[in-house]
Amino acid sequence: MPSMKVLQSAALAYRFEDNTPKVLMITSRNSGRWILPKGHIEKGQTPRDAVTVEAYEEAGLKGQVAETKIGSYFYKKADRKDVKGFKVAVYPMEVSDIADDWPEKTQRRRVWMDFNTAANSVDEPDLKVLLSDFGTMLNEISAVRSN
Repeated sequence: MPSMKVLQSAALAYRFEDNTPKVLMITSRNSGRWILPKGHIEKGQTPRDAVTVEAYEEAGLKGQVAETKIGSYFYKKADRKDVKGFKVAVYPMEVSDIADDWPEKTQRRRVWMDFNTAANSVDEPDLKVLLSDFGTMLNEISAVRSN
């Protein structure tokens, strides 16, 4: 019987391309679904530490991780019957460096997407909302910057 929820943290990795906000999405290793770089919070790590590690390992990203999360979402894995699911804290990360080579390069695809496309490409309802809302906020910031 499933016993617990496992805590993870994710990087909502973003940048501006020609004043348009974009988010980096990666594929999961098993199903090829579009996801955010995320992973378990290891003993001795803060959730923000985990974001920094996972963003680099899974997508080759470095950047500034926000002090606080913008929300969380929940998902289940079909191959993990031992847990109820995974609760993922989402932290914005403004990307400053993108590696050409990174630890999981051969296991995943990475694509910069506009936020609406990203929101429509994920399965988790709460993640859809987080992507949509954060993208709207960044679009408003972008509009102010260009005036």
